[in-house]
Amino acid sequence: MSKAPVPKQLKVNLFEMACVSHIVHGMWTAPDNNRHRFGEMAFWLEQARLAEDAGFDAIFLADVIGVYDRFNGLDPALRLGVQIPNLDPLSLIPAMAAVTTRLGFAATFSTTYEPPFAFARRMSTLDLLTEGRVGWNIVTSYLPNAARNFGLADEIEHDERYERAEEYLEVLYKLWEQSWDEDALVIDREKDVFTHPDRVHYINHKGRHHQVEGPHLVQPTRQRTPVLFQATGSKRGLEFAARHAEAVFIGGRTREEIRHNIAKTREQAALNGRDPNDLKFYVMAGLIAGNTEVEAQEKLSRYRARYSVEAAHVHAQAEIDLRNFDRSLTIGEALEQSGRPFGNMGRRFGPDQTVGSALDQIASFEQGRFFVAGTPSQIADAVEDWLDEDGIDGINLRQYHTFETARDFGELIAPELRKRGRLPERNTPSETFRHRLFGFDRLPTSHPAHQVSLTVHAQTASFS
Repeated sequence: MSKAPVPKQLKVNLFEMACVSHIVHGMWTAPDNNRHRFGEMAFWLEQARLAEDAGFDAIFLADVIGVYDRFNGLDPALRLGVQIPNLDPLSLIPAMAAVTTRLGFAATFSTTYEPPFAFARRMSTLDLLTEGRVGWNIVTSYLPNAARNFGLADEIEHDERYERAEEYLEVLYKLWEQSWDEDALVIDREKDVFTHPDRVHYINHKGRHHQVEGPHLVQPTRQRTPVLFQATGSKRGLEFAARHAEAVFIGGRTREEIRHNIAKTREQAALNGRDPNDLKFYVMAGLIAGNTEVEAQEKLSRYRARYSVEAAHVHAQAEIDLRNFDRSLTIGEALEQSGRPFGNMGRRFGPDQTVGSALDQIASFEQGRFFVAGTPSQIADAVEDWLDEDGIDGINLRQYHTFETARDFGELIAPELRKRGRLPERNTPSETFRHRLFGFDRLPTSHPAHQVSLTVHAQTASFS
């Protein structure tokens, strides 16, 4: 008798950012919401323990290194707390790791403005101290204010940022994967040898944007290279993700678009010599759970009542304030009246969409097809559909209420998913983040990290 096929299990991260208003703007004002405590150590410790107990694979930390000041200047971003103030995500990980044993941590960091050598050291330190529980969300940064914060007149052109990112990754791979041999660390008290000099190498990278001699300052960690995440939408971004990323945030408004984009990315990965099965695909999802449908809908209504349409405009860097136009106008017509181009608003709306429908869409904050409010059974039905029919592997769970969203996942949604075999009973302590996602600790040999070459000048020594 043949065995029944093992159901595909959901990979799930709790989507976080070290600020008061991340995505669901205005919700920080709700009673019992803890968002205002994001500057307290106790907040992150409680969040980490709760996420681990609930069964999340990781806390995924978003970040920006500029402000959203395109819509009516800096005032509304500050007044509404739209991702400012905003703490350094990498600094939060050690504290959360200290009170957990299974939870992973993925942090966002830009390849555009800070040198790769310092970042390589910082990430290796985190990977070492967490015993391999870290990942990196690769971004190139897109806010004009971010460029001005690092001495530039304006943001670097889109494709040029990706060209810089290619070299940035090349430097990191040399440092993480090749600077230290696997057996470089000796720790021989009798011979007074801690590290074998012949097994540590300068990398001597000389490129267009970076010159890095090396060697790497941290010994090999369990993963060497952290798990590599990347979101993609543009053609150049897709090429970059297919070459480097292990976990890809994929977009699409329909099931067909999602499946097509996944297939296209796998195909591109294969053209880069990679095993297309070495990629996982994630979407951002909203899950609002209640013990009954009525309870879930009441919770949804309570959340919507707090939502800030103005803050949504700020975050979208909208060219115009839709609230100032007749609802029957199309967005294209409203932009034309204002003499503004169809730029940032094109990421979310079509030029033929009416102002009224766009405002309704913003106020609903449902953000597309990966959203469900209902009972645990209804939510599990939807998740199974996303896994089996859309072809995704995981979600970043959008938070509406801290800590209610994470608690609802752990107490209501996770038990139903476990009952259906869609979530593991308990993640393994001390398992690396990559092993949890892929079943192995290190990047496979087909990954481009193993294809960069060093101009090796090893240290020399003569001892036995």
